[in-house]
Amino acid sequence: MACETLLLIDDDIELCNLLTEYLTDESLQVEACHNGLEGVAKVSAGHYALVILDVMLPGCSGFEALQKIRKQSDVPVLMLTARGDEVDRIVGLEIGADDYLAKPFNPRELIARIRAILRRTRGNETVCSPAADKKRITVGDLEMDISARRVTQAGRVIDLTAVEFTLLKILVLSAGQVVSRETLNQAVLGRDYSPLDRSIDVHISKLRKKLRAEADASEVIKSVRGEGYVYAA
Repeated sequence: MACETLLLIDDDIELCNLLTEYLTDESLQVEACHNGLEGVAKVSAGHYALVILDVMLPGCSGFEALQKIRKQSDVPVLMLTARGDEVDRIVGLEIGADDYLAKPFNPRELIARIRAILRRTRGNETVCSPAADKKRITVGDLEMDISARRVTQAGRVIDLTAVEFTLLKILVLSAGQVVSRETLNQAVLGRDYSPLDRSIDVHISKLRKKLRAEADASEVIKSVRGEGYVYAA
């Protein structure tokens, strides 16, 4: 993996030191800070491939920091949450996190999540479709410029996170066909699907809100019970 610079925002200094050492061994550069407001300032002033953000922070909470970050940057954010606290995970995803990982975690799983996110942001996501190499995709009033990572709907620019862009691309390339949750989980999040993992459903919900037609409230992304989702423009 090419060298990337990550920002780690966590007030557990010992954990930060351990993760910095581990990630450096994986050819990743790491900067760490231990305060929510300081982390937001670093994102504003610097350029990072990924932010790893803890929920419990001094200065401001991880949720508040994420909201501030999203006002100025679409940098991918991986949130660290308390194990078993599903509410924290869902809230994090709803306000702009790309993925989450529950503490305590295996460092190998952290690396896997980071690699999956970086693949998405580099535009190297794998999509099983003969049209996956298209530079521009148009379906109905939706247009996706793949190289520029730009989406417009009826001429209106839609701001999407890296996860949302990849998710929409997969659905649009398979417009009219059901894409299973298993396929979406593997292609978008880089991991196997679990019925207890609601990440894809939360990202779909956010996409629906952003793509909802101004003239009516019909959904262009429809759920197919027991199977997955279909882009049905």
